[in-house]
Amino acid sequence: MRRLAKILIAGTSTAILTSAVATSQTYDSVIVSDQVQTGDIFAGQTLDVVEITEATTAVTTATGAAFNGSADSVTLDVRANQNLQANVTADTRLNAAVSSGASTSLTTTATGVTSESNIYGGTLTGVYNQQTGPGRIYSHSHVEAPDAETGDVTASTEAIGIHQGFGASYSVIGARVNQTNQADVVADGGGTYGYVEGAATFVGAATGANVTSSGAGGSGERYIINQTNAAALTQASQFTAHGNAYLSTTSATASGGNINLYNEGGLLDVTSDQSNQAYVRAQTGASAYQFGSAASIAYGVGNSFLAGNFGSETLIDAVQLNDGGGVEVIADFTGAEGYDATANATAIGNAATGYVCSDCEGRLVATSQQVNNADVGASTSVTVTGYARSATGVATAVGNTATYYVSRPTGH
Repeated sequence: MRRLAKILIAGTSTAILTSAVATSQTYDSVIVSDQVQTGDIFAGQTLDVVEITEATTAVTTATGAAFNGSADSVTLDVRANQNLQANVTADTRLNAAVSSGASTSLTTTATGVTSESNIYGGTLTGVYNQQTGPGRIYSHSHVEAPDAETGDVTASTEAIGIHQGFGASYSVIGARVNQTNQADVVADGGGTYGYVEGAATFVGAATGANVTSSGAGGSGERYIINQTNAAALTQASQFTAHGNAYLSTTSATASGGNINLYNEGGLLDVTSDQSNQAYVRAQTGASAYQFGSAASIAYGVGNSFLAGNFGSETLIDAVQLNDGGGVEVIADFTGAEGYDATANATAIGNAATGYVCSDCEGRLVATSQQVNNADVGASTSVTVTGYARSATGVATAVGNTATYYVSRPTGH
C-alpha cells in the first residue's frame, strides 16, 4: 500500500504521517514540498507601560518559509525545496516608565527559511534544498527604561538565514542538505534599566546557515551537507546600560555556517562542505554604574562543525573554507562600583569538533580540511572608574581549530 502527500505552498507547510496500528504491512510515504517567497515579511510590536506588578511578555516572530515533514512508524521520503527572495524583519520594543514587573521576557526571532523532519520508529530519507537571495534577515529588540525597574529581565534576539533540523528516535535517517544563503543576517538588541533586582540577561545570535540533528534510542544517522554563506554580513550585537544591576549578562554570537549533529547509540556518519564568504561580526557593549556580577561576552566564527555520538561509531569527512570579509569580535564593559566585571571575546575562522563514546567501544574516523583566508580578530576592554572586587578580560583569536576525541559519557 502506498500513500502519497504532495504539498505546493509558498509560506508554511506541515505534514505529519503516522501509523496508528502496527501490522506486517509496510507503509511507504512520500512528501514533496516546493516553497517560493518573494514578498517581504514583517512582524513588529511596541509595549508602552507605566507600572506593571507581575510580568511583561512579548514574543515577535517573522519567517519567510517554514516546512515540517515528519513521521511515526513508517518509511518516509522527503523532497523539500525552499526559496526566499525577500526581506524578513522582526522588531520588539518595550518602553517602561516606572516598572515592567517582577519578570520581563522579550523574544524576537527572524528566520529566512526553516525546515524540520522528525522520525520515530521508522526510516527517513530526504533531499532538502534551501536558498535565500540577496536581502536582509533582521531581528531587533530594545528596552527603554532608564528610570524604571524590574525583577528579572530576559531579552533574546535571534536571526537565522537558513535552518534545517532533524530528530530521530529508534530510527534511521539518510539525508542530503544543500544550503545557500545570500541574505545579510543581523541580530541587534539591548536596552537600559534604572534598576534590575535579579538577573539581567540580554542575548543576541545571528547564523547564516544552520543544520542540527538529535538522535536517540540507538538511531543511525547519515548526512551529506553542502553549506554556503555567500552574504556580505552576518552580525550579532547587544548593547546595555543599567544604573544598578545585580547579575548582568550581555552576550552576542555570530556564525557564518553552523553544523551541530548529535546521536546516541548507533552510527553517526557525516560528509560536509562549509564555505563562509561573509564578514562575521559579534559585538557586545555593557555598562552598569553599580553592579554585582557583570559580563560582556562575544563569540564569532566563520564555520562551526560538531558531530558527537554517545554510541558505537562516528565517521566524519569535513571541509571548511572561511573567506571574504573576516571575523571580528569585540566585547566591552564599563562600570563605576561593584564586585566582578568580565569581558570575553572569542574569534575563530574555522572550528571543528568530533567525538565518540569510549564506554560503548566507540570508533572514531575523521578526515578534516580547514582553510582560512580571512583576518580573524578579537578585542576586549574592561573599565572600572571606581572600585570593584575583580576585573577580568579575555581575548582569543584562532584561525583554524580542530578537536577529535574518544571519551566517556558525561557522568561516568
